[in-house]
Amino acid sequence: MKSRRIHITGASGAGVTSLGRALAGALSIPHHDTDDYFWQPTSPPYQHLRERDDRLRLMNEMFVPRPHWVLSGSLAGWGDPLIPTFDRVVFLTTSTEIRLQRLRAREAMRFGAAAVAAGGWRHKETEEFIEWASWYDDKASASRSLAKHEAWLAALPCPVLRLDGSRPLPKLVAEVSRAIDA
Repeated sequence: MKSRRIHITGASGAGVTSLGRALAGALSIPHHDTDDYFWQPTSPPYQHLRERDDRLRLMNEMFVPRPHWVLSGSLAGWGDPLIPTFDRVVFLTTSTEIRLQRLRAREAMRFGAAAVAAGGWRHKETEEFIEWASWYDDKASASRSLAKHEAWLAALPCPVLRLDGSRPLPKLVAEVSRAIDA
C-alpha cells in the first residue's frame, strides 16, 4: 500500500479536526492535531506556546517518519519542514458565520456554557478567540488568514483537495478517501 500522509487545514471552526479524526478512523490510521504540538499541555489548555523546534522534534518522534497518518490543523508559518512529507493536503473552507457558531459551541462544550457566558471565568478569552477567528477571511494581516493560507497552498508540491467544510462529515470523508485512492 502506498503511503497515506494527509494534512487537513483551514480556518478555525472549518471542521478540520473533525474531518481529520473521521478520516483517520475510516482509514484505520493514526490522527494527530497540530494543537497538540503547538501548545504546551496546561489546564486550562492553550495557555503557553511550545517552542517551534520542540514542536517539530515531537512531531518527528511521534509520527512523521511513519508511512500513514492524518494531521489536522494549521502549521503554515512554522511547520514548513514537514511539507515534503505530505502526500496530499485537504483545504476546508467554511463560511465565517458557520465557523463562529461552531467555535462558540465548541468553547461552551469544552469549558462549560456558564464559563464562556458573560461574567464567566472563560468569557474574556472566548470572546478574544472568536474575534481572532472572525478576522480570517478579511484581515490579511491576521496571524492566520485566508490570504496567507492561499499563498502557502500555492507553493505546495503535492496535490491539494479543496472542500466545503459545511458539507456532512461522511460525505467529506468519502470524497477524501476517493481522492487518495485515485
